[in-house]
Amino acid sequence: MDRIIKKKKWGTKRILTIAGIVAVCGLIAASLYFTSGKSRLNVDTERISISEIKKGSFQEFIPVNGIVLPVTTIYLDAMEGGRVEEKYVDDGTEMKKGQPILRLSNTDLQLGLVTQQTNVYNLLTQMQISRNAAQQNTVNKLNQMTDVESQLKEAERVYRLNKHLYEQKAIGLQEFKQAENNYNYYTQKKSLTMTILKQDSSSNLQQLTQARQSYEGSQNALNVMRKKVGDLIVRAPVDGQLTSLDAEIGQNKNKGERLGQLDVTSGFKVRADIDEHYISRIFPGLMGDFTLSDKTYKLKIKKVYTQVTNGRFQVDMEFTEAVPQGIRRGQTLQIRLALGDETQAILLAKGGFFQQTGGNWIFKVSENGNVAYKIDVQLGRQNPDYYEVLQGLKPGDKVITSSYENYGNMQELILKAGNPQ
Repeated sequence: MDRIIKKKKWGTKRILTIAGIVAVCGLIAASLYFTSGKSRLNVDTERISISEIKKGSFQEFIPVNGIVLPVTTIYLDAMEGGRVEEKYVDDGTEMKKGQPILRLSNTDLQLGLVTQQTNVYNLLTQMQISRNAAQQNTVNKLNQMTDVESQLKEAERVYRLNKHLYEQKAIGLQEFKQAENNYNYYTQKKSLTMTILKQDSSSNLQQLTQARQSYEGSQNALNVMRKKVGDLIVRAPVDGQLTSLDAEIGQNKNKGERLGQLDVTSGFKVRADIDEHYISRIFPGLMGDFTLSDKTYKLKIKKVYTQVTNGRFQVDMEFTEAVPQGIRRGQTLQIRLALGDETQAILLAKGGFFQQTGGNWIFKVSENGNVAYKIDVQLGRQNPDYYEVLQGLKPGDKVITSSYENYGNMQELILKAGNPQ
């Protein structure tokens, strides 16, 4: 007897099994699709930044911080060491040239001054004694010369008389020779006395010159010692404002130690720190500008300090036009320092993409805006806002400039509105 067989229906378990198999196949197909050829990734357009390439004015500049300083600063160092005995003014005081700031004491210097004064007085006394002795010696020599001249005159008179008498046969030869010898003797004695007198005069002059030079040297040393003692009172070398005064009563200061500084308030300059990467491109004459109270002011590099400290070097900049009203010493300015002239260039807005690409490639958006694909580019100069495009892009192109951190090695990005899959 035939039995009716009921047609089997799809059970829940069977349906779920088939659905699982289909899903796995779908995943395998999707994996094969995405791994074959170019790798792709869905990206939410709301989470990325898209910028348009444009052509415009480009100037390479770097942002630097500058500190306002007086145009001239004179440092006050201790010319001589000593103990701070008295302060005449306080930090921040407007000073006049020669006005005392503080007084130091140094017993060694003061004792040295007294000793040098005593030496000068003793030397002066000795000079006077030597001069008097020389004068007396000269007087004695002159007296001797006078005696010799008198004796010579008498001997000459007797000689001439005896010669006449001898020729007249009035006296004998012996008496005539005696008068002649006596005359010759005094003639030679006069010559010798004159020679001694000249040598004595020359010697006295030489001794006097040496004594005078010794006295002048000792007097100069005394003046130097007086100046060293006078330097214990520190005075303002020029008109200006006293700043950074570092001295307290009772404090000991060494010779050459910094006491403070005097700022000449006739004008201001700006000292800026720059990364050593740019040291070969920085030179006097480069221009910069900053904005203060909605007004732009221009600066020009006047001096470059090539010493590098902690990876940075410094430059001094001067105002080329008006100085901002109310500017103060120590004020910080945000300066745009131009590294070249303004030119026309293809511009790419700065963004986080550079951290992963190094400027060698970028994701360019297709014309329909649905896909962004990887292309090679070449970038040149830069400023805080733009890169200069040398190759790979043209005005009107659109590129993704936000960070590529999550894109890995993707070749294409599928741009979709809403959350990415």
